Amino acid sequence: MAKATDLSITKRSLFSWVLKGKVSLQLTLLVIILVIVFLRVLPLEIQKRIVNDVISSKDTSLLLVYCLIYFFAVSLASGLKFVINWLQTLIGQRAMTEIRQQVYSHILRLPLSFFRKTQAGTVSSSLVVELAPTADFIGMAIAVPVSNILTLLAFAAYLVWLSPLLGIITLSIYPIALFVIPRLQRGANEANKKRLEGTQKVTNQVTESISGIHEVHGHGSFWLEEQKFNTLAKQLLKIRIIWMLYRYGVKVINNLFIGLGPVLVFVLGGYLVIKGEIALGVIVAFLSAQEKLYDPWKELIEFYQIYQDASVRYKKVMQTFAEETEFALEQVGPAVGEIAGRLEVKSLDFATESGIKLLDNVNLTVEAGEHLALVGFSGSGKSTLAQCIGQLVSYTRGDVLLDGLPVSALSKEEIVRNVGFIAQDSFINSGTVDDNLLYAVRAMNSYNPNGRPINEPTLDDKITVLQQTGLFIDILRFGLNTILDRDQQNNLKEKILRMRQNFQKNFGQEFAGHVEFYHDDKYLYHSSIAENIIFGTPLRKDYDLGKLGDNRAFQGFLDACNLRQPLLETGVELIRQTVDIMGDVPKEEFFFARTPVRLEEYDRCITLTEKLRALSISRLDDDENALIIDTALRFIPALHKIIVLQPLLEKLVLNGRNEFRGWSRKHVPDGVSFYSHTDYLGSQSILNNIFFGNLVSNTPAVEDRLNQYIVFLLVEEDLLEIVSAIGMDFDVGSKGDKLSGGQRQKLAIARVLLKHPRVLIMDEATSALDNKSQGRIQKLLEPMRGKYTVISVIHRLDMLPSYDKVAVMKAGKIVELGKPGELRSNKGVLYELIHGKTK
Repeated sequence: MAKATDLSITKRSLFSWVLKGKVSLQLTLLVIILVIVFLRVLPLEIQKRIVNDVISSKDTSLLLVYCLIYFFAVSLASGLKFVINWLQTLIGQRAMTEIRQQVYSHILRLPLSFFRKTQAGTVSSSLVVELAPTADFIGMAIAVPVSNILTLLAFAAYLVWLSPLLGIITLSIYPIALFVIPRLQRGANEANKKRLEGTQKVTNQVTESISGIHEVHGHGSFWLEEQKFNTLAKQLLKIRIIWMLYRYGVKVINNLFIGLGPVLVFVLGGYLVIKGEIALGVIVAFLSAQEKLYDPWKELIEFYQIYQDASVRYKKVMQTFAEETEFALEQVGPAVGEIAGRLEVKSLDFATESGIKLLDNVNLTVEAGEHLALVGFSGSGKSTLAQCIGQLVSYTRGDVLLDGLPVSALSKEEIVRNVGFIAQDSFINSGTVDDNLLYAVRAMNSYNPNGRPINEPTLDDKITVLQQTGLFIDILRFGLNTILDRDQQNNLKEKILRMRQNFQKNFGQEFAGHVEFYHDDKYLYHSSIAENIIFGTPLRKDYDLGKLGDNRAFQGFLDACNLRQPLLETGVELIRQTVDIMGDVPKEEFFFARTPVRLEEYDRCITLTEKLRALSISRLDDDENALIIDTALRFIPALHKIIVLQPLLEKLVLNGRNEFRGWSRKHVPDGVSFYSHTDYLGSQSILNNIFFGNLVSNTPAVEDRLNQYIVFLLVEEDLLEIVSAIGMDFDVGSKGDKLSGGQRQKLAIARVLLKHPRVLIMDEATSALDNKSQGRIQKLLEPMRGKYTVISVIHRLDMLPSYDKVAVMKAGKIVELGKPGELRSNKGVLYELIHGKTK
C-alpha cells in the first residue's frame, strides 16, 4: 500500500527552526551583540574615571569628552537594542508562520480516523494558541543567551579587574542560584504540562457544546453543560494557581539573590574604602556594574522560562499530530490518465481501531458506465464501502481495483481527477456561492502536473450545472435581491428601468395583489412610516432611515407639517403594547421581529412606560422623545399588527410626503433621491427596482409565475447571465449557514458534477432534498449511464429501477447483488426491505 509516511514536521526539534533559512540574520545579530557588550561596559569605565580623575583634577574639558563618550555609548547601545528586538521579532514570527503552515499542511492530510477522535477545538487551539510562544523563543534562541552570557562574563571580568576580592565574593552568589532555581523551574514545567492539558479539555468542552447548541436548546441541557464546564474550569483553576506559584517562586528567589549582592558590597566595600585600600570611584563603578550584572542574569532566567514554556507546548502539539497520512498525494512515475471506470472489490474487510468489523469479505464488480445502488439498514456498511471505494479510508484487508489498479496504490492526485465523492453532510465553506461551486475543480487543478494550464469552468458551464441540480432559481433570487453599488447601478440602470416598464405593462395587473407598487399618492402598508414620508433613497448619512430621530432638521420638519404630535402618540402606544405583550416572553431577537421596538431598547421602554403613568408626553426629555419618534417611524402596519394605523395619521403621512419633497429641495437638496418611475432606486434591490415596489406575497405558485416572468424579462434584456453572476457572489456565511439544508446539498452536488468525474460516488447525497428535487437529481444521472460509473448509497427504494445493479448489505456483508427487478422477484432480502419500508 502506497503511503505518504513523511513525519519529519512532527519529529523536528524546536531548535531545528532556529537556524534554518535564518543564518544571515542570526550572524547579523551576533555582530551587533558584540558591539553592544562593549558599549555596555564602556560607560562603567567612564563613570569610574570621572569620579577618580576628572573630579579630583577639576578638568572640565576632559569631563565634557567623557560625558560625550558616555552619551554616545548609551545612545548607540539603545539604537542597536531596538535593531536586535526587530531582528528577533522577524526571525521568530517568520519561524512561527512556517511552523504553522507546515503543521497545518500535515494536519489536512491526516486520515479521517484522526479527526473522529480529535476535537476541532484541539486542532485550532494547537495551531493558534499553543504554537504562539515558539515565536518568542526562536527569536531569542541565539541573541538572548549569547548577548547575556557575554555581558555577564564582561561584567564579571570587569568586577574582578576592579577588585578581585569584591568580585569573587559577589559572583559566588550565582552558583547557589543556579542550583536552586532550575529545581523550582522543573516544578513549574510539570504544572505547565497539566495546565496545557486542562486548557485543552476546557477548549474541547466549549467547542463541543457550541457545535451542538441545537441539541442543548432542544433538550434544555443548559445546567448539564454548565456542570461539565464548571468541573473542568475548577480543575484548571487549581492547576493554574500551582503553576503561577512556581513561577512566582522562581522570581522571588531570583530577586532574593539579586538583593544580597549590594549588601555584600556595602559591608565589605565600605570597609575597604574606610581603610583606604580602594578608591571611591572603584566602589561607584563596582556598584553600577553589579547592578547591571543583574539585568542579563534576570533576562537569562526569563529566557529559560520562555524556553521551557515553548518547549512543553511545542512537544505537546507535535505529539498530538504525530500520525501518518494514509495515501500518497502526488503521482510518482507515469500518470494513470483518464480511466474508464470499471470497479472491482475483492475480499474487502474494514475494521476500526477497536477491532469492530464494519466490512466483512465484500466482493463486487461494477462495469464501466454502470450505475450501482447500495441499500441496507442503518449500520450495514454502505457508507463505509463507499468511503473505501473513494479512498477516504484505508481498508484492512482485500482490495478495491479501479480499471485494474489498486485504489490504495493510487495517489490522491489520480483519485481526485477521476473520482467525485458527495457526502450526506457535505461541508460548505465560508465565502461565496461561486467559491464553493468551483471548490472541487480548483482542488483538482491545484495539482497542475507538468505545467498544464488551469482551466476553470465558464459562466455558461456553471449556469448549466446549477440548472441541472435545481439551484439556479435560488442563485438568480440571490442576484435579484442584491443592492448594487454605484458603478453596477450605472452599468445596468438603463436595462433594469426598461424591465420595470415592461413588467408594469405586461404583468402589473396580474401581480397587483402580490406586489405593493410605489405610487406618489398611495400609502405603503408594507413599508415603515419613515419610508412613507421620505419616499426615496437617503443620500446623506444623517438622513438614513434609522437616524431620523436624532436629526434636528427633520424633527423641525415634523413640527412644521403637524406630524410630531401624532407620531409621539403612535410611538407611545406601540411601546405600551410591546411592553405589555413581551412581559412573559424570552428576551430574544426573534420575538421582537413583529414589533418596531428593538431588543436593546426594551429596558428603556419599560422605564418609559412606567414614567408615562405619572407624566404627560410633554414632560419627557429629548432622549425619551427621540426613542418614541424612532419607534413610530419604524412602524410597518402590515408587519407590526399590535396596533392599527389610524386613518388620520395615514392622511397626515401622505400630506407630509408631498411637503417633504419641497422642504428637502429647499433645506437639504443633496439629502434624498426621491422615488420616480424614471429613476433607479439606489437603496433598493434589483428585484424591487423591476417591480418599483415590494413583493408582499411569496406563495409557491406566485413565486413560480414570478420567476418565469422575471427570467423572460432578463433574457429579453440580455441580463440573465449578469444577474446570475451577481447571485453567485452571494456570501453563504459560516459553514453555509445562510443557505437551507437543501440548497447546501444541491451546491455540494453541483460542485462535484462540474468537474465531470469518471466515477461518481453519492453517499445519501440527496437526503436533505424534497421528493421533487430528489427526482430531478435522479433524472440528471440517467443520461450518464454508459459514460460515467455511479455508486449511490440511497434511502429511497422507489428509485431502484433507475439503477443497473443493486447491492443489498447487512452487517458488513453483501447479501444480495443483481438487477433491481430480478431481486424483487426473488422475494429475498431486498423484497423484505422494500416491504418493510412500504408496509
